[in-house]
Amino acid sequence: MKKRNTILFIVLSVAVVMLFFLDVGTGSVGIPLGDVWRALLGSDVDPTTVKIVRDIRLVKALVAIATGVALSVSGLLMQTLFRNPLAGPYVLGISSGASLGVAIFILGAPILGLAANSMGTAVGIAGAAWIGSALILVVIAAVSRKIKDIMVILILGMMFSSGVSALVQVLQYLSNEEALKSFVIWTMGSLGDVTASQLWLLIPAVVLGLVISIAVIKPLNLLLLGENYARTMGLNVKHSRQLIFLATTLLAGTVTAFCGPISFVGLAVPHVARALFREADHRVLMPGAALCGAVVLLFCDLISKLLTLPINTITALLGIPIVVWVVIRNK
Repeated sequence: MKKRNTILFIVLSVAVVMLFFLDVGTGSVGIPLGDVWRALLGSDVDPTTVKIVRDIRLVKALVAIATGVALSVSGLLMQTLFRNPLAGPYVLGISSGASLGVAIFILGAPILGLAANSMGTAVGIAGAAWIGSALILVVIAAVSRKIKDIMVILILGMMFSSGVSALVQVLQYLSNEEALKSFVIWTMGSLGDVTASQLWLLIPAVVLGLVISIAVIKPLNLLLLGENYARTMGLNVKHSRQLIFLATTLLAGTVTAFCGPISFVGLAVPHVARALFREADHRVLMPGAALCGAVVLLFCDLISKLLTLPINTITALLGIPIVVWVVIRNK
């Protein structure tokens, strides 16, 4: 089993590297892979090619990797914590909370007569998304302490999501045309709207979320056997739950802030990792899910470029069959 996992990790790592270079080399303007490589290394190549490769395609490919990793790991955290295969950032309303925060920032500021400068926009959107997703997580955590039925919590998460959507619609109704257009474009989800300067905020936030996720690997393994068993083993369940919520807020909230809602990745990819590695141990499952997420998002970005379709369309077409398979398998 250990040898098999090692081979899988190598295959997935190679797939990430190959898809990364294919993604950087693919676009509306055809660029040979040799020129792509020279542009990345800073060798003698046409300045226009360098600009396209470094400022646009390289940034988008890095965003695809960060998004895939962040959503997959956050989905794995939620599924383990709530011990439900259908738990995820979107199902539990976490991403909706991030959307509400962004909606308040984008739509609410003009209503209040506030104007954000270009420098503060990225920080403002990210902060609003973190606060929004954290608030939903706090509510879910409070409910989960009173209600032990995981399915009820899942249903309540969906209700919270619907309530948040209603609030967003009110903001949309009251907002001006320019702000409404910006928000509608954001809701469509995109990997290409992140600039190189914004990448310096997105990547550290995702890395911090991953570091916290790695720190809770042992608690996650104990939680697989139930909270009561974890307590008997000396685990501080409340502290571990808070760390898991913090990691999910950083991962799902940050990605939603910069890329908009990217559907089904956080829900489906952890199941792909489980099927590939046949493991429940998070020491294997977490890096496996992260690599699978990077592969899936890079592949989806390639397909979206080739077919000129929104990224959310591709992730939904790939994710829905996996979710249906999970539901049927678990009856």
